Amino acid sequence: MDDNASRHRSVTTRCCIVGGGPAGMMLGYLLGRAGIEVVVLEKHADFFRDFRGDTVHPSTLEVMDELGLIDAFLKLPHRRLQKMDGLFGGTHVRIADLGRLHTKYPFIAFMPQWDFLNFLREAGQRFASLEVMMSTEAVDLIRRGETIAGVRAQTPEGPVDIEADLTIACDGRHSLVRERAGLSVEEIGAPMDVLWFRVGRRPDETENLFARVEPGKMMITFDRGDYWQCAYVIAKGQYDAVKARGLQALLDDIVRMAPVLGAGIADVKSFDDVKLLTVAINRLPRWTRPGLLCIGDAAHAMSPVGGVGVNLAVQDAVATANLLAGKLQRGCPSEDELDAVRRRRAFPVRMTQAMQVAVQNNIISGALQGGGGPLKVPFIVRLITALPWLQGIPARLLALGVRPEHVESKAAPAISRAMG
Repeated sequence: MDDNASRHRSVTTRCCIVGGGPAGMMLGYLLGRAGIEVVVLEKHADFFRDFRGDTVHPSTLEVMDELGLIDAFLKLPHRRLQKMDGLFGGTHVRIADLGRLHTKYPFIAFMPQWDFLNFLREAGQRFASLEVMMSTEAVDLIRRGETIAGVRAQTPEGPVDIEADLTIACDGRHSLVRERAGLSVEEIGAPMDVLWFRVGRRPDETENLFARVEPGKMMITFDRGDYWQCAYVIAKGQYDAVKARGLQALLDDIVRMAPVLGAGIADVKSFDDVKLLTVAINRLPRWTRPGLLCIGDAAHAMSPVGGVGVNLAVQDAVATANLLAGKLQRGCPSEDELDAVRRRRAFPVRMTQAMQVAVQNNIISGALQGGGGPLKVPFIVRLITALPWLQGIPARLLALGVRPEHVESKAAPAISRAMG
């Protein structure tokens, strides 16, 4: 790679990935493994951001296994979930049982996303062709006529041009690269937003409930070892109304729904400890321009329903490497070759979003609207709870998704750099 010492530097590479989230870091690892010269840009100095998706599903665990990384990966601190139980209007329900799946890793691993991303970064350090540039924020695109030829970025040392045969946008649902490329977004919509917060957990607190639904209220709790990660679901656009009622009223509602949180609820001292996630479901009709491809949340924002966003991003990265790694050896693929990624991934994305919309419309919206009478458990939820063998169906959709991807891109020989 060409890197001069002047203030306005220029770097030349085969592929520039913008965004060091799950899609960007996994794709960077896969392309580095294949011997492709690749630069990953991450605008922050580290990966430490709270309230990011941290559910690692069996589909992603299988990818880690196929890459020979699973043993080291599962040594990282994590919690495992197999059965998804909840209270629906006071009635106990079981939505899914991953233990019924015939898969090598029949559980969801809860792991801080920064641990996942740091693991991929460290594992990729042995690839001489992979460079991860932290504190490097893309601010514009470089164009040659109609072709995207890289990005202009800002670093603590000054501006840098990353000139690349192919630029891949992995910079999330508010993608700057997508905006600069003029790609339009198809909004699908969601009836709720989510308040994320954490509450201290005592060692003797072992409740395994995943979801609690009451008239006008819904909450999800994740056992994260020494704390509970909580998601309090509110109707779309109601955050100001929640704040107007005051913090104590919110905390009282939370403890009434989940008494197990009572001992640690004092950890939420102000609304600064509560993060609003504005839920969106959308997708790009077109994922490409000449020299540019969007994947992950930059191509399709997912609802938090099912916690599948990380895993869809990883699946996109695997498909992209499978389809493009060989072609990148020779230069930038044509736009039709880039569009093969959308053609491969559009069906799983659409099906997953359709299932999320069905849950939103048939369960979440009704619960949040409340009403005068008691909350009735939807028939399909009652049926799944009553017939345990049915619990494997939502478990499979949740764990493996629609048409899961497997690593087909080849590792290049003699790709390792000497490690100190």
